[in-house]
Amino acid sequence: MASAAEQLAKNLNWANISKATELKKRLWFTLGALIVYRIGSYIPLPGVDPAALAEMFQRQAGGIAGLLDVFSGGSIGRMSILALSIMPYISASIIMQILTTVIPSFEAMKKEGEAGRKKINQYTRYGTVFLAVIQAYSIAVGLETQTSSLGPVVVDPGLYFRFVTVVTLTGGTLFLMWLGEQVTSRGVGNGISLIIFAGIVAAMPGALVQTLELGRTGALSALFIIGLGVGAVAVVAFTVFVELSQRRILVQYPKRFTGYGSQVTTNYLPLKINTAGVIPPIFASSLLLFPATLAGFQGGGQSADWMQWIATYLGHGQPLYLLTYILLIVFFCFFYTTVVFQPTETAENLKKYGGFLPGIRPGKNTADYLEYVLTRITVIGSLYLAAVCIIPELLISRGGVPFYFGGTSLLIVVSVTLDTINQVQSHLMAYQYGDLIGQARLKGGKGR
Repeated sequence: MASAAEQLAKNLNWANISKATELKKRLWFTLGALIVYRIGSYIPLPGVDPAALAEMFQRQAGGIAGLLDVFSGGSIGRMSILALSIMPYISASIIMQILTTVIPSFEAMKKEGEAGRKKINQYTRYGTVFLAVIQAYSIAVGLETQTSSLGPVVVDPGLYFRFVTVVTLTGGTLFLMWLGEQVTSRGVGNGISLIIFAGIVAAMPGALVQTLELGRTGALSALFIIGLGVGAVAVVAFTVFVELSQRRILVQYPKRFTGYGSQVTTNYLPLKINTAGVIPPIFASSLLLFPATLAGFQGGGQSADWMQWIATYLGHGQPLYLLTYILLIVFFCFFYTTVVFQPTETAENLKKYGGFLPGIRPGKNTADYLEYVLTRITVIGSLYLAAVCIIPELLISRGGVPFYFGGTSLLIVVSVTLDTINQVQSHLMAYQYGDLIGQARLKGGKGR
């Protein structure tokens, strides 16, 4: 067994991808799906003037539209048929996760196993359609009110334009939802996450070229650009380290008496340092950028003076913005951690299967200890999220970095990359085990 494991570890490398036929098919399918997504992000929405839209979007790039444009791979800035991207589905999934913890009927549905999971997925799809219709109609109405120096953004406003916009944008979101599910089942990695990942990564080459061009013209010093590159590598390495970090709690099960003596089964309960993932930065960014977006749509009228004041003091790099951003990240980190991890439920499951923590009584004492540990690692996780998200804000406002690649984008890219690599390694491991079993059977047949 040990020699087989050593041979498996030795042969488990990226070169074996060329030998794993099933894995190659999955990788090609994933790549093809992402190419289709990127092509769709360039198909324009009917009835919109591209030049007037570009000028309007440039004026409002500091609002929530700019944040969503990062996640959509530029689809909102181009107002393509995939402008809503997959965000309505993400929002519906988050809402369903919250409902399963606060509504008893949804909580009972979650515990029904596969049947309950299918019901929750179906409700999530209904919620996606509902949110997509509302957001698409809001975009249609908002575009009709926008004008630029080149004229109105919408060529022919009216009921027909609103109907076409709602149908087109909702259909684009449903298509991406279906495409993501296909990638998850027939490709490699989580399809929904990979779609967001592709949108973010697609903007990176242009941002890099823009930064180098500013260095060539002297707007940014060469030393600053080099330091920025080194710092980016360090932040990515730190993010990977924290995302892989766990607090492993020892769990033991009762002794089993066999013919060879007693045995103690030992296992570990892993608690991630960053249990909440990327949800806190997304919520915090959306709430902070919402006033700036409203101010952009309101314009400069007297009725919007209070909104303009809020947008000014909550702008990127402002002290009030940075402080509020940190507080919101910490708050949502604790809030969402309590949603996704229930110490009482975990303690009951351990007690049900006979597991216990050494030195701690099962039941309430175990739940209290898990909550004690979870609270302390969540403090570390929330401070880590705040630091990763604040550094880009400081670089943009103080260092003059010309692109917005915030902490949320960085966390998504790192998390999706790690998850995809783990799945590729799992497929390679399955291929290696199959190869080893085949070799063992061949040798056994020759021995006979």
